[in-house]
Amino acid sequence: MNTNAAAQPYLQGLPSVFSNYWPGLAVTAAVAIAAQFLSDHYGAPAMLMALLLGIAFHFLSEEGRCVAGIDFCAKKVLRIGVALLGMRISVDLLIGLGASTILLLVAAIAATVGFGLIAAKLLGRGWRLALITSGSVAICGASAAMAIAAVLPRNEFAERNLIFTVLSVTVLSTLAMIFYPIIAQTMGLDARATGIFFGGTIHDVAQVVGAGFSVSPEAGETATLVKLIRVTMLAPVVLIFSIALRNVPQQGGETGKRPPLLPGFVVAFLILAAVNSFGLIPEVVAKAGMEASRWALLAGIVAVGMKTSLRRVLDVGGDAVALIVAETIFIGLFILTGIYYLGHA
Repeated sequence: MNTNAAAQPYLQGLPSVFSNYWPGLAVTAAVAIAAQFLSDHYGAPAMLMALLLGIAFHFLSEEGRCVAGIDFCAKKVLRIGVALLGMRISVDLLIGLGASTILLLVAAIAATVGFGLIAAKLLGRGWRLALITSGSVAICGASAAMAIAAVLPRNEFAERNLIFTVLSVTVLSTLAMIFYPIIAQTMGLDARATGIFFGGTIHDVAQVVGAGFSVSPEAGETATLVKLIRVTMLAPVVLIFSIALRNVPQQGGETGKRPPLLPGFVVAFLILAAVNSFGLIPEVVAKAGMEASRWALLAGIVAVGMKTSLRRVLDVGGDAVALIVAETIFIGLFILTGIYYLGHA
């Protein structure tokens, strides 16, 4: 009896916390499960399904009991998903791929971001859109878009730009999974060169795996390895963006308060990658972590979709579509040029 009385002050706050968040968390989880079901049974990309279903439930984020939970998923849960990607990364991946291929990937990422900034300026678009689109194209699609969006100074178009980028890279990845094997065969690329081409250019991991193994096991394994190296670049790129932009004020935010030098989810990503490099994460834990990461990212993109109206996404304009398509073509040509220059083909 006395124990219950002593614990009562600590438990009193819990119902209010759960009542604030659980409706939004529950509806976001339900939509994420529905998106995964559609992906499993009809072959559509889970991220694309999550995004479209989220947009369909936009009204839930405008007012009512779900707002707080949806906002929590769009920010905190999403960043947890990005952080857990560190469990995929290890030093062994870097050693296994070779210095020349790693240098090619680093150069491709830097060149694509630079190209995106120049192209955006020529098209009259802002640098925020350039960074999020070029970063997602250069690194790992939707995951990179969400991580970069988390450190970019916010403005009135922040959520619209994120939704547009995730939608675009998912569609472009699906098209690449279909057409890139045809391009590789037409160009006469061998299995290793094909894997480097797919892994170095296709935006999302699932489509990289699908395209690679549709050609051959060797091409699939190489493509997956190259893609994971690109995922490794996520943390340093986000760190560079964070440092470079931390003095840019948030629109409508506190101009005197600067964001942390190193975002917490990037620190977690790096720590998990370091721990995994020393072989300290058991395989069963790593698999569970990656599954948790996948679901967290899925729920995060559902929530981001809920927070953005389709009308605002469609207002982004044809020049934004031209920008992300041009970035995709650029990195494809850059990687193919590098393959021939390095003698992989």
